[in-house]
Amino acid sequence: MSGYVWGNQETQFFFDLTPETILDTVSKHQCDVTGRVLTLNSMENRVYEVEIDNAEQFHLANNSIIIKFYRPGRWSEQQIRDEHEFLLELYDSDIPVIPPIKFDNETLFKSESTGLFYTMFPKKGGRAPDEMNKEQLEIIGRTLARLHNIGASKPAKARIKISPDTYGKANLNYLLDTKSITSHLEAEYKDLVESICEMTSSWFDGITYHRIHGDCHCGNIISRDSEGLFLIDFDDMLVGPAIQDIWLVVPGIDEYAIQDRNTLIDSYLTMREFNFSELKLIEPLRTLRFIHFSAWIAKRWEDPAFKNAFPHFSEPQYWEIQVNDLRKQKNLIQNLNQPSYY
Repeated sequence: MSGYVWGNQETQFFFDLTPETILDTVSKHQCDVTGRVLTLNSMENRVYEVEIDNAEQFHLANNSIIIKFYRPGRWSEQQIRDEHEFLLELYDSDIPVIPPIKFDNETLFKSESTGLFYTMFPKKGGRAPDEMNKEQLEIIGRTLARLHNIGASKPAKARIKISPDTYGKANLNYLLDTKSITSHLEAEYKDLVESICEMTSSWFDGITYHRIHGDCHCGNIISRDSEGLFLIDFDDMLVGPAIQDIWLVVPGIDEYAIQDRNTLIDSYLTMREFNFSELKLIEPLRTLRFIHFSAWIAKRWEDPAFKNAFPHFSEPQYWEIQVNDLRKQKNLIQNLNQPSYY
């Protein structure tokens, strides 16, 4: 992922989207907008609920449509199309996801007035489960196995492949180039990241990579009453190992978390084989997520929303926590042979 050209026209439009622009964009697709626009919570993109009067024309269950404007400079057109193609394949295979709406057989559009890519989704309510019970873990295990079966059926043309190089070293280089790290901690942070990447790089050799959700934490799983559990937000779709989706559902390391992960994997095995050697990747992948998260903030630091959400990012306290977390992860990985995760 590259950094952004702050101040360019598309970025300014992204920051300054108005209700009029949003309504005009939706109405271009033969949607009869009523004028009601509601801003939805999203740090990464700009997402709005728009009320329309002709929902039945698009076979929608309610009178609202969700429009998502993609943050400029983050994904290329092909990377976004990879996301949409995967979602449509999953939906066609009866996997519980919410695909984008097709207008004239197209799902991705570029606004003539703003230059922003956007897509639209049907409005679907739901809530994230507070804590996964055994039945829900079993459902998610089977769902992820089916998702990975589809994911392995063909490659993504342009999506990022998660590895110590892409999520570790590349993000480190960005943080160093932008002087994001507190100066007196920069050298140690750099040494820790490089050391962890070197230690774990060979662990990824021989691992099967395919299309995955990529960000399958419990906040991206919603319960829809009688319809069950749905996977949402494929914005961070990756090419990676199956374990990346599995450990994020159950991120803990205590015995109860391990039991829950075993339950999920047992269910996964009913629909797809699982390579148990991938279990050793959990802590390296957790570490890469730490590094990637800091770079994610750094790449958006000129966005006022990020300065409000992460006010300590530019302060020593934030980086002291990051260095301490990396020290712990390095010690854990050094002492890791083959943990009894299963």
